[in-house]
Amino acid sequence: MSSSAGAMLAREEENDAEVRREDQENINKFGRLNARLYEARDEQAALKKKMEQIDDASTELMMGSGDRVMLHLGTAFLECSEEEATEHCEKEVDKVQVLVDALVKEEEDILEQQKTLKIALYARFGKSINLEEK
Repeated sequence: MSSSAGAMLAREEENDAEVRREDQENINKFGRLNARLYEARDEQAALKKKMEQIDDASTELMMGSGDRVMLHLGTAFLECSEEEATEHCEKEVDKVQVLVDALVKEEEDILEQQKTLKIALYARFGKSINLEEK
């Protein structure tokens, strides 16, 4: 028997359990949850980067000389005071933080659902199924 990662299971480790419709639905659900988990993590990373950029802009505004600044909103630039721009940055950080918090909660929920599915699937298939990350 080869010891490589792709090696076949020894005969005594195999589980000849028939895959029922319920099992297939659980496997599919686990796969969908796993895909969403990675999406949520990517979204979190992007939002955290955006928050960091906004925070950097806010820091730059604090070091300014009190002049008027150009605020970029969508496709337009608006002239405003540093105070107004700082307020805008703070509101944006708050909005993004709410989104990040929601994604963190979603990630926790997904992991809990996956844990439940793993228990059921490993109980049914043993080592014949691999639900772990590489």
